[in-house]
Amino acid sequence: MRSIAVIGAGYWGPNLVRNFRNSPAWDLVAVCDLDEARARKVVGARSTVEVETSVERLLARDDVDAVAIATPARTHAPLALAAFEAGKHVLVEKPLADNAETAALMVAAAEAADRVLMIDHTYCYTPAVRHIQQVVASGELGEILYVDSTRINLGLVQPDVDVFWDLAPHDLSILDFILPGGLDPLTVSANGADPLGAGKACVGYLTMPLASGGIAHINVNWLSPTKIRQMVVGGSRRTLVWDDLNPQQRISVHDRGVDLGTQAADAQQRAAVTVSYRMGDITVPALPETEALAGMAAEFAAAIEERRAPRTDGRAGLRVLSVLEAVSTSLATGGAVSPVDHAGADEKELVA
Repeated sequence: MRSIAVIGAGYWGPNLVRNFRNSPAWDLVAVCDLDEARARKVVGARSTVEVETSVERLLARDDVDAVAIATPARTHAPLALAAFEAGKHVLVEKPLADNAETAALMVAAAEAADRVLMIDHTYCYTPAVRHIQQVVASGELGEILYVDSTRINLGLVQPDVDVFWDLAPHDLSILDFILPGGLDPLTVSANGADPLGAGKACVGYLTMPLASGGIAHINVNWLSPTKIRQMVVGGSRRTLVWDDLNPQQRISVHDRGVDLGTQAADAQQRAAVTVSYRMGDITVPALPETEALAGMAAEFAAAIEERRAPRTDGRAGLRVLSVLEAVSTSLATGGAVSPVDHAGADEKELVA
C-alpha cells in the first residue's frame, strides 16, 4: 500500500479524499489546503488523516509517495513540478494545465523524474465508457463514420473559462480513450455564441475530422433548461448510443444503418449507387454500477506498481489541451479551421 496526500479541499478535492480514503491500494495520510478550516471539514472529526496548510511542508514529508492535485488549473503546473522535484507521483484533476505549453513541461518533468503523471479524466473510468472502448476496439461497430456528442445543461457560467474549456474536456477525453489511435485530429473548427453578454462563449459547437475519414461533433451549452449527456458513435456495421442519464439503458448497440452498393447500369460510362437500410436488433448490455473515481484510484496505484503509463497519462491530458487551444484559435477567427499542434503529445511517456 502506498501513501497519498490530496492538495486542495475545494470543489473536487472532497471526492478525491473520499475515494483514496476508501481505496485498499492507498493510505490517505494528509489533506493540504491554505484554508485550514476547510481542510479539517473535509477530513472530518476523529480522523487520523492529518491537515497541512503548507505545500512545501507536505512535499518534504517522507511518508507521502504521491499527491493528488485538485486546485485551479493555473496552479497545476507549479504544484506538479514541485512534487516531481520532491520525488512524488502526481495525479492532476482536469484540465492538466491552463495551456498546452505548460502541460508539456509537466510531462517532460515527469519523465525526467521517472514518476507517474496521471490526469483524472474521470469518465474514462466509468463502466459505460470502458465498455464503449472495448466495443470499438473489438471491431463490432466497424469503421467509425461519425461521433455526435451532446453535453448541455443549465449550468454555472464560469468566471475564468468559456463553455468549451468547461465542458468539452469530458467529451474530448472520452474520444481520446475510445478511438483507435486516440485523439489526433489535424484540424478543428468551432463556433460559439454569447447571448448573455458574459464576455465568453456560453453555447458552442466544435467539429473535427476523424482518422477513419469520418467526423466528430461536440455540442456544449450552459443555457439549456434540460440536461443531456449523450454520445452516438456511428460505425459502418453498428451504431452505439450512450445516454449517461438513463441508468436502465446507458448503452444500446443498434444493428441499423445504411449500406451503399454499386450497380453498373452502363459499366463503360457510369456507376449508379443503390442504398439499402439495415433494420436489425438492438442490444443493451448489463453494466455494473461502480464509482468511476474508485477505478481511477486503483489505476493510479497499479501504474506505479507495474512501472507503466496509466490509462489516462499526462500525454492524454496534453492531447486534450492541444485540441482546446485550437478551438480557442478557431473561435477567435470566426470559426475558421484551425490546425492542432500535437507537439510533445504523442511520444511514449516514461514512468517508474
